[in-house]
Amino acid sequence: MARVSALFHSLLLISSLVLASQIHVSSGKLVPGLSWNYYLLTCPKLERIIRKHLEDVFEKDSGVAPGILRLFFHDCFPNGCDASILLNGDGDEKQHRANFGLRQEAIDAIENLRVLIYKQCLPVVSCSDILVIAAREAVRQLGGPDFDVPLGRKDGLGPNATAPDNLPAPFFRTDDLLRGFGNRGFDATDVVALSGAHTYGRAHCPSLVNRTIETDPPIDPNFNNNLIATCPNAESPNTVNLDVRTPVKFDNMYYINLLNRQGVFTSDQDIAGSPKTKEIVNQFASDQKLFFKKFSDAFVKVSQLDVITDRIGKGEIRDKCFVANKRRSSMASVVEEVVELAQEI
Repeated sequence: MARVSALFHSLLLISSLVLASQIHVSSGKLVPGLSWNYYLLTCPKLERIIRKHLEDVFEKDSGVAPGILRLFFHDCFPNGCDASILLNGDGDEKQHRANFGLRQEAIDAIENLRVLIYKQCLPVVSCSDILVIAAREAVRQLGGPDFDVPLGRKDGLGPNATAPDNLPAPFFRTDDLLRGFGNRGFDATDVVALSGAHTYGRAHCPSLVNRTIETDPPIDPNFNNNLIATCPNAESPNTVNLDVRTPVKFDNMYYINLLNRQGVFTSDQDIAGSPKTKEIVNQFASDQKLFFKKFSDAFVKVSQLDVITDRIGKGEIRDKCFVANKRRSSMASVVEEVVELAQEI
């Protein structure tokens, strides 16, 4: 009780001292409840903690980076950025066929980050915010753009077992992609930019064997032979690099691959031939800076899909990323409300 009281008064004091402080505010449009400086008072070293830890993780295994970026997209796009994909138990979204191949190391990295953060800050940082920052770092630290991400999300109270039905499939054609993304508020430039996430990482054979037996969209013969050698059938446990040129670097070589008919997924290669998207592919292939800018913009849009920004029957700050919280005491709830008040000032 004494500790709770001390935290309460400390937060009130801190909030009063920073009223006149100057903070960076982006010109980007934000969902109400999110902020570019949400943890300025309660966890000012948050992004530094995440950045430093992931530097060590990626140095040991660079493949965790695309794993985290995929985890971010598979959490946010289907049903909003609420870290529901991390929850274990009944309705586990990770068991959905669309989430086949999610890297356990990427999932573990988010919980490991939460442990580190809670040791240095009050337990006020959501798993969903940790995942968003980690995904940005997964881009930046492998050579991609550095950009701000808005924060202030709350974690979902439970999983949604059918939400992954809304994920785009690797065999989609461009019209399918534009329709699915369009329903979520994204345009053709967003679609082509977000597809550029396949500039690193690996694909599992079941998701690409159709490329080896279909001639539309077109495929380079030598590239096709290599795919067949690695993935002779859909049951093969093998994986292939999504980018044949720079497989562990976030760059614009993905688009060069498409122009050479070396897209691993049907959904990738088709955007290079569709009249609705091929010019955007050409632009990104010749201008990495433009790709980085459009990808950053689209990433931030994804990060704001259907976010939860309050706790009143909707969200929470999880004690552990893999498990929803048990009912909190009234005093603990008061502390959390004071923390949120300080963050909103």
